[in-house]
Parts: sequence; structure tokens; C-alpha cells
Amino acid sequence: MPRNSQILLDNRPQGEATVDNFRLVVSDTPALRDGQVLVRHHYLSLDPYMRGRMNEGKSYAACQPLGEVMIGGTAGEVAESRHPDYAVGDKVVGMGGWQEWSVADGAAPGMLRKVDTRHVPLSYYLGAVGMPGVTAWYGLTKIIDPKPGQTLVVSAASGAVGSAFGALAKARGCRVVGIAGGPDKCRYVTGELGFDACIDHRAHGDLASMSQALKQACPDGIDGHFENVGGYILDAVLLRANAFARVALCGVIAGYDGRPLPLQNPALILINRMRVEGFIVSEHMEVWPEALAELAGLVASGRLRPRETIAQGLAAAPEAFLGLLKGRNFGKQLVKLI
Repeated sequence: MPRNSQILLDNRPQGEATVDNFRLVVSDTPALRDGQVLVRHHYLSLDPYMRGRMNEGKSYAACQPLGEVMIGGTAGEVAESRHPDYAVGDKVVGMGGWQEWSVADGAAPGMLRKVDTRHVPLSYYLGAVGMPGVTAWYGLTKIIDPKPGQTLVVSAASGAVGSAFGALAKARGCRVVGIAGGPDKCRYVTGELGFDACIDHRAHGDLASMSQALKQACPDGIDGHFENVGGYILDAVLLRANAFARVALCGVIAGYDGRPLPLQNPALILINRMRVEGFIVSEHMEVWPEALAELAGLVASGRLRPRETIAQGLAAAPEAFLGLLKGRNFGKQLVKLI
């Protein structure tokens, strides 16, 4: 069996995460038992939710245990199988973690899924046609539930979730405004993803400036918002929200280092009779087949053109992850392992 490089969570961050929170080790891959599958990972997905799991405390899921392989989505190829549903060479996605190889129970629900790479690249199943894409689909269709012609806003618009949200919303006839960091990302959001407008949050770094930018980009107000960041961006959206606006609260990356993120004017939720709902996409597995089918169609037709930032080699994962948290990536952040 192959030797397996792994990255463990060595200690918990005290404030901002650093590379010293992680440790690289090499271990033996265990022999397969009946029903198990050995997967050689080609790609590791890096996602903002991982930062929250590094903390110790109450959350929607158990925190990442110390001394164990960091949690993470993976895409790869079956190298050996003792399960009848999986053959050597099958392309699969799962939650293999920050490591080069993993052993999965082929019968465990949600642990492993075969994918078709004839029309969709393998890496896309960790982004546009994977968990991030389904996250965008759920927040849009099940919480915001827009009508054609309505104005929707999404923060982190150039990322894996935001780009999918834009394509899905445009397909429903909505006006879509993104918020992204830097002129290059904003040009990508409008030029390649087809958003109607994009606001550079680096040029509008406080509540007053962002609120004014949203007023200009959304002259008819905001009917729906998909939130990935929180902080002053959410405050600014609430100031421009229409009556009965809906907010799908997916992430609050601005607060992942432990700083509280109080709302400046929560009374606006009442005044505008708004619906604000947080959600975790893994709790809604029943919608995944429908969502993935639509997302794959958007990619195949060219209406969703996701970008990727790819780090090379497992050892690069910690630095790439920290860069993701600071917005240094362009599109989906991946680590190529083979």
C-alpha cells in the first residue's frame, strides 16, 4: 500500500490562523477491508468553512479534532476496490481530507460519489458542479426564491459560490449585482460571468461608501441577497433592502477569526419585514441531484465559466488556505495533488 502524506490540525488558532496551526506527516495507508475503496486524490478543495471548524466551540458541526487529518472535499480516482459499485479507474468525489490517499466505505451515504468527466472537468465537481454550486442553488431557489426582473446581490461574487449564484440568477431573469475584491475580479464578474454590475469592496471599505455604491448599482433597491462575508457589507445591504427582501446567509468569513460581527441596525429586518435565513447545504441532500443537473448544464452550455486558482502539492495547502481567507484566490481554490 502507498505511503500517504497528510496535513493535520496541530493546534487551534488564537485569532488569525497561521501555517503553524498545521503539521505535515507521512503514514502508511491501511489495507482494504471488504466494502472499502482506496482513492488517489487528484484535487483537494479549500473552502472558508474550514476556518470555522478549526475553532473550539459551538457550531453547526463538530470542530476539527486536533491531531487528525483536516476535513476537506476531494476529487480523484479509484485505485483499488473491494466494493462492487466501484471499479479501478472510476472518477469519484468525497470528503477525503487534506491527504494524498483515502480509504472510504463504499456503502456509507454521502462518502463517495462517482462522477462523469466526459463533459465536465474533474476539478469542477469540487466547485461549480459540487458543494459550492449546490450551496448557491439552494440559497437562491429555496430561500431567496426570486421573480424575474428582481435585483439580487451576492458578496464574494467571483468565488466558487458567487459565480454559480450569478449564472443561476441570470438564468431566472434577474438583475444581478456582485461584490468582489479588486478591479480584475470585478471585470471577470461582469465580463465573463454576465453580472449586470460589480462593486469593488476594496474601493468601498466602510458602511457609508458601500451603501452609496449599492444605491447606484441597485436603483430599484435590493430584493434578495446571498451573503458570504458579513460585517459592514451586510449592514449596507440592509440599508438598501426593499420590503419583503430575502437574505440567504451562507457564510460570515469576516468573523471567522473570532471577532464578533454585530449588526448595526437590526431593526431594518423588522421595518422591511425581511426574511433572513442561515443554511447548511449538507443538511439538504435531497436537492443535490436537481441542483447538480442544472449546474452541469450551465457549464456545458458555457453560461457558467468558473475560474480556478490551483496550488501545487499537498505541502502548499496551508498557505493556499490562508490566502483564500484573505481573498488572494481568483475563483475556486484547489490544491492539485497528482
